[in-house]
Amino acid sequence: MLYAFHEMQKSLGAPMRFMAEMGMNWAQSDGNPWKDLPPNDFLAASSELTIRLTKEYPKLPFGIHTISVDGHTHAIEETVVAEKPFCQLRRFSKVGAKGEPRILLVAPLSGHHATLLRDTVRSLVQDHEVFITDWRDARIVPLAEGIFHLDDYVTYVMEFLRSLGPEVFVMSVCQPTVPVLCAVSLMAAQNDPLRPKAMIMMGGPIDTRVNPSSVNNYATKHSIEWFERHVISRVPAKYPGFGRRVYPGFLQHYGFVAMNPGHHAKSHWEYFINMMRGDGPGDTDAHRKFYDEYNAVLDLDAAYYLETVQRVFQEFRLPRGVMEVHGEKVAPAAIKDIGLMTVEGGEDDISCPGQTYAAHGLCSNIPQSRRNHLLVEGCGHYGIFSGSRWRSIVYPAIRDFVAKERLAAKSGEVTTTPRRAGKR
Repeated sequence: MLYAFHEMQKSLGAPMRFMAEMGMNWAQSDGNPWKDLPPNDFLAASSELTIRLTKEYPKLPFGIHTISVDGHTHAIEETVVAEKPFCQLRRFSKVGAKGEPRILLVAPLSGHHATLLRDTVRSLVQDHEVFITDWRDARIVPLAEGIFHLDDYVTYVMEFLRSLGPEVFVMSVCQPTVPVLCAVSLMAAQNDPLRPKAMIMMGGPIDTRVNPSSVNNYATKHSIEWFERHVISRVPAKYPGFGRRVYPGFLQHYGFVAMNPGHHAKSHWEYFINMMRGDGPGDTDAHRKFYDEYNAVLDLDAAYYLETVQRVFQEFRLPRGVMEVHGEKVAPAAIKDIGLMTVEGGEDDISCPGQTYAAHGLCSNIPQSRRNHLLVEGCGHYGIFSGSRWRSIVYPAIRDFVAKERLAAKSGEVTTTPRRAGKR
């Protein structure tokens, strides 16, 4: 009923959007005699804001066609190299580039599309051949494709690593740090020759008992039965995934906004005022660009979502040493010859400082010379993989770590030391 009610709300809002679109068209029409008067500015601004607050946002393309490196422009090739029912593996590389380090970038499956890491990919592809997990919206996956479990996520990561190995580095952002550590641990225990050379883990919930956030506390205060009753719904008949049990993206979006409603309200008010004043396009375009991505969400298969809540955020199975994948125990201590770098934001209120660093304690047999930790002071969750701090602080550190680990694989271990980045 929850999903059906949401669809009904969208239908009921259609007349309002239609009227707003008419108002927008009239405000911009050359036939409007009041086009240059203040009331018209109010009509245009209020109409556009109404449209943006009520419309459904589609998934955007990555749109990375060229990059500039050292003053030279390079064309970027984007291809799909693997297809799975719940994921596409996309490859980004500079046209004509050869021999660059391969990075498997595992994107979060937690409400937003993989395109949220567009800035991450844009930086990485300067010096690497990048492969990213582009997760599918569960509402477009037919029920005949089966159910997607957390264990299946781990299996996907292992299959992708084997298809790209052995000279591959794996980088996980936020939620996938746990399944990636599980996948690499299992491959290490099996002495898999295609295991990655190194792991980069960024802002993830390895151990949410450490410095718990409001998100972590919310998960522990409610039973898994409560989550199943209150946030799980079935996909309506209008979508290919009709009948699939999902955690709807629109609920996840409400949660994102509820974490900081004042910030979002202020942002939209300033956007409205800027349109009223006719200020330059810089601020308004930046607002549109951010919310076009932020408001584009996807549904999660219910099994995967509930298992993640229970096993990662309620039972802490990985740090407690009781995590299993398809009946096989996960032992991070089995990792001995794979480098580890962790990255945290000092102001991260989603995966707070210390939660990702906990991976070092679990991976007890990785030599100290192949460990690195970067704490970026004054940086929030999104800032560690997007924006100015990502580009000026985090990416250069990751690039150097990959280069040293690549050298270590050929000529022995290379010492890396913990880093702490100050405010900028």
